[in-house]
Amino acid sequence: MTADTGALTPAARRVLDTASELFYHRGIGAVGVDLIAAEAGVTKKTIYDRFGSKERLIVAYLRERDARWRAVVERHLAAAPGPREAVTAVFDALEEWTRSDGERGCALVNAAAELSGPAHPVRALAVEEKQWLLGRFTALREAAGADDPEGDAIELLLLHEGASVMHGVGEVHAAIDRARLAARRLVDRG
Repeated sequence: MTADTGALTPAARRVLDTASELFYHRGIGAVGVDLIAAEAGVTKKTIYDRFGSKERLIVAYLRERDARWRAVVERHLAAAPGPREAVTAVFDALEEWTRSDGERGCALVNAAAELSGPAHPVRALAVEEKQWLLGRFTALREAAGADDPEGDAIELLLLHEGASVMHGVGEVHAAIDRARLAARRLVDRG
């Protein structure tokens, strides 16, 4: 099994790219190894040789996707002129991400909903990503001198996650814009 997705063989890269597309758009449970192999132009043996199991392929898919998401967030944060503006820059990152990679909502949340066992590694990955984002919001609020950075961070995370979900299901028009405005009001109140 290849642990580092940066060092994948060409066949393993095709498998991961194909599986990522299929898992995200069709759902993990709806996609079998046979379909991934056929779409990637490899044998099932290649998938198992490179990843060991479907579960490990799922984990690789989610880890790689999470790394790309974090890079988008960090790029937006680096471009923000200060910690107050950086808070809303996270929502700018979400807007960019949903246009290019996330129209169906958060892949980690979607995967955790499908594979809901508390001991499944997908749950730990989802928790890790949400804790990371909560930590980023907390640090931004601390840097801005907020009275309650941890409380603000929780509210910001809830706004962010709600915007992601509502954008993904399409039930709230301009969900990300509305969440960004609410985040700006939160930041402006101190």
